[in-house]
Amino acid sequence: MARTKRGDRPARVEDVHELALGMPHVTVDPGTRNNPVYQVGGKSFVFFRNPRPDAVDPDTGERYPDVIVFWVASEGDKLAMVQDQTSPYFTTPHFDGHPSVLLRGSRVGEISYEELAEVVQDAWLSRASPTRARKWLEEHRLS
Repeated sequence: MARTKRGDRPARVEDVHELALGMPHVTVDPGTRNNPVYQVGGKSFVFFRNPRPDAVDPDTGERYPDVIVFWVASEGDKLAMVQDQTSPYFTTPHFDGHPSVLLRGSRVGEISYEELAEVVQDAWLSRASPTRARKWLEEHRLS
């Protein structure tokens, strides 16, 4: 993936928006409650989810208000991201069989800007057309 000059600083929620908008051919749909849905070719690749009953605080039962959904390329990629219990990425039974991972906005700072950039880029690549994905990879892969 392309490397940035922002190094390993902690990621911020604002970076999700900036990175998603920085990918080519992106449109933004103002989803329900005006939570942005970032799309490429009419396909979502990152979106900010409304509070739902499947993503709740285990202690209080309150719905998480800050869940961000990122598409992934495969079930293997998903498992690699969510199996580590210390990882901020998670999933819920609602997303069983769905190629995506979840991340709470309140935990975005637990990953670096570079990691977030890679997650957003991979999400875009998983949803872009083969032609767009190939072109982007040709332009951004490190030698």
